[in-house]
Amino acid sequence: MKRILVTGAGGQIGSWLVPRLRELYGDANVLATDVRHLGSDFTEAGPFQVLDATHPKAVGQAVMRHDADTIYHLAAILSAIGERDPRLAWHINMTSLEAVLEVAREQGSAVFTPSSIGVFGPDTPKDPTPQDTVMRPTTMYGITKVAGELLCDYYHTRFGVDTRGLRFPGLISYGAPPGGGTTDWAVEIFYGALEEGRYTCFLAPEAQLDMMYMPDAIEALIGIMEADPDRLVHRNAFNVTAMQLSPRILAEEIRKHVPDFTIDYEIDPVRQAIAESWPDRLDDSAARTEWGWSPRYDMAAMTADMFAHMGGD
Repeated sequence: MKRILVTGAGGQIGSWLVPRLRELYGDANVLATDVRHLGSDFTEAGPFQVLDATHPKAVGQAVMRHDADTIYHLAAILSAIGERDPRLAWHINMTSLEAVLEVAREQGSAVFTPSSIGVFGPDTPKDPTPQDTVMRPTTMYGITKVAGELLCDYYHTRFGVDTRGLRFPGLISYGAPPGGGTTDWAVEIFYGALEEGRYTCFLAPEAQLDMMYMPDAIEALIGIMEADPDRLVHRNAFNVTAMQLSPRILAEEIRKHVPDFTIDYEIDPVRQAIAESWPDRLDDSAARTEWGWSPRYDMAAMTADMFAHMGGD
């Protein structure tokens, strides 16, 4: 039975991942950690520890005490926040990853680290974006993710650490709010539709980006870590996607559930520029071939499930 430690457990991904891991591997086998104290959902359902992942000694002690053979390292500063404080983004994203990888090297743990479509830049082919292609991002978040992919590759080839990762598109979910990313509009729009019947979007109507519903993202996270390592050619990290959305297209789908829904636009030039530098559509054939990736949710199924859980239908 796996013994798992999760950093950044209270974030958008972690709040979904931890319950699923506990369901699969047992409550006592999954240690949730975060830089702040979390609610009873985490502290009562299984082991929890306040942990600053940028402190190598603290990470090492937590991994040793829990006897963790697998680390899901989710702690990070996201794209929009990272542009407001680039030095903080570099410090948090890179210092924490280096700490986790060094602990994994010393203690023989496997490591999952999420990457992002943010690794790509304006020179990258946009539709489709290949698995192996130009990566010259224009944001500090993207720079840290490219550096993170390379660092994970280094620890695998140099020290034999079992590192694996996914390049996530925008993630849509109910529950924990998004954490300051360029794709946050695709979550906020549902709350706007239900609470006010309207939403003001910070991206342009035709700004198309790859997206994924959180249940698919969680199964992808677990799937890559359960995959046969002998089949993996691309470890850090695989393109994965499920659907391509723009604010206009998603608004039209939402009107099937909220007929009077309206959307306005007040474009944020920073986030619009970030979105324009990212792919329109990822080629995720490597993930499908090497470990059997396949999403369950398209736009219609995702929208219906969001409203069902948020009380809209």
